[in-house]
Amino acid sequence: MNFTNVTAVAKANVYFDGKVVSHTILFADQSKKTLGLIYAGTYHFGTAAAERMEITDGTCEVQLDGSDSKQTHGAGTHFDVPANSGFTISVAEGICQYVCSFLS
Repeated sequence: MNFTNVTAVAKANVYFDGKVVSHTILFADQSKKTLGLIYAGTYHFGTAAAERMEITDGTCEVQLDGSDSKQTHGAGTHFDVPANSGFTISVAEGICQYVCSFLS
């Protein structure tokens, strides 16, 4: 996945003592995405805006808030998270890489 004509924010977004790290890229149309890494572990994120998480490398297991089921996602797949909700993401081993798009 390549992006052109963007501004990259050099300061990283660091969560869970460095176990989840992302960088923000800003587009000319005022939209933004984050590109990140998730190290092995289980983490919960809340969402204000709706998000699409595209997995670019590795594998993760995801449970959306309010759901009883978990889904496994690998490279080339994605999952959507509604606004004002959240999700729990687990990486069993290695690193999972992702691109997060903020949907309107």
